[in-house]
Amino acid sequence: MRMVIFGLTVTSSWGNGHATLWRGLIRALGGLGWSVTFFERNTPYYAGARDLDHLDGGNVVLYPDWEDIRHVAEQAIGQSDVVIVTSYCPDAVEASRLGQQTCRGLKVFYDLDTPVTLARIEQGLRPAYYGPEGLRDFDLVLSYTGGTAIDALKTLLGARRVLPLYGHVDPERHRPAEPRAEFAGDLSYLGTYAADRQAGVEKLLVRTAARLPDHRFVIGGAQYPHEFPWGENIFFVRHLPPADHPAFFCSSRLTLNVTREAMAKRGWCPSGRLFEAAACGAAIVSDTWPGLSSFFQPGSEIILADTTDDVVAAVCLSDSDVDAIRRRARERVLDEHTSAQRARELDRLLSDALQGLTAGEPLKEAI
Repeated sequence: MRMVIFGLTVTSSWGNGHATLWRGLIRALGGLGWSVTFFERNTPYYAGARDLDHLDGGNVVLYPDWEDIRHVAEQAIGQSDVVIVTSYCPDAVEASRLGQQTCRGLKVFYDLDTPVTLARIEQGLRPAYYGPEGLRDFDLVLSYTGGTAIDALKTLLGARRVLPLYGHVDPERHRPAEPRAEFAGDLSYLGTYAADRQAGVEKLLVRTAARLPDHRFVIGGAQYPHEFPWGENIFFVRHLPPADHPAFFCSSRLTLNVTREAMAKRGWCPSGRLFEAAACGAAIVSDTWPGLSSFFQPGSEIILADTTDDVVAAVCLSDSDVDAIRRRARERVLDEHTSAQRARELDRLLSDALQGLTAGEPLKEAI
């Protein structure tokens, strides 16, 4: 089976959550017999921070602009069983239309940013990765977000069939590692700076640090502005490639998850970073959002925090309590949220949809 993907990036994890997810998923799909080709526009933004030179389980086609690659893309689509176009792909509209014209198999859109997509549409804005026709011409739409987002993609964008495909982690890449002194802390936070996460970061980390001046706090990420309210006991580690994430997570007693505003409001949208941290054996403190308990058991596998007081209490937990949460979270992820499990899920969804197309049957609505 052949699959062609037109996405944002798979070669650089700088400032995005797509690349790491695709790497794990493509690697696992290769093990299931899929031949995957990923088309990525070679943008300077990602080219300057590329952290992958070989894609396990697939091939990467880097191209300078759409017209230069259109003929090659048309050939690849024509030979594929499935073509997937994703949110934030710079050439999503062109790739979608070419797929509709050329693909002999299944045409799929995967929105890895559903809460942001829906928030913009509700504000009267149309994301650049959708044409005026929305999603009506795709055989299947996959959403990184479940819950009410499924019906919203149908209502607002005309999608005919929508199914959730949640985040995941490759435990071969994210697993317990030796701590490193430069990452050591009582509470860490790994994430690209985002304005709609800033209030949460300040409430749950910055103010906690001010309340606990004898404790050490560590932030790792990219794009943090000079005016960020650093404290004397808050230390910064510039953007880390995925290879360093396990050591970062394993070097602190607890690690913090802060969800972007649109994701938290919509719910049912677990960040891939949650699964990565848990797979590395980290004890996670997270803000709350609808559906979180479907992925981790609050109080047992994850610590929920709505206030600074909640985080202060978490930092003061005993080592035995923290270790128990760490162990149970890792067990949950390995049981339910690995890239291999998500690849099998995707393989089943695509196979069912392809069988329906071959038989000439209308695709059933998702339940």
